[in-house]
Amino acid sequence: MSKFANVVTIEVEPGRRDQVVAQLLAHKARLKDEPGTLQFEILLPKDEDTKVRVYEMYRDAPAFAVHLNGPSLAQWKDDTAGMVVKLQGVRCAVVE
Repeated sequence: MSKFANVVTIEVEPGRRDQVVAQLLAHKARLKDEPGTLQFEILLPKDEDTKVRVYEMYRDAPAFAVHLNGPSLAQWKDDTAGMVVKLQGVRCAVVE
């Protein structure tokens, strides 16, 4: 199996980006205990203050599926309810 990446764009309610980022940082800390999660980076576009991007890398597609159904992501969704306008991911194969 090959590594699997996901690039996510999160559109947030105006003025809520810092709160969403704080919850993403808590989510990232919890992912250290999630098997198969290799990398989780939070990116802030300089000219788009209602956007956050996340770069995630997983051991393989099944590890990503575990992440999608895991407790940390569910908690993040609960913690950011009403703050996120749109969430869109692009699933990517990693070329090595």
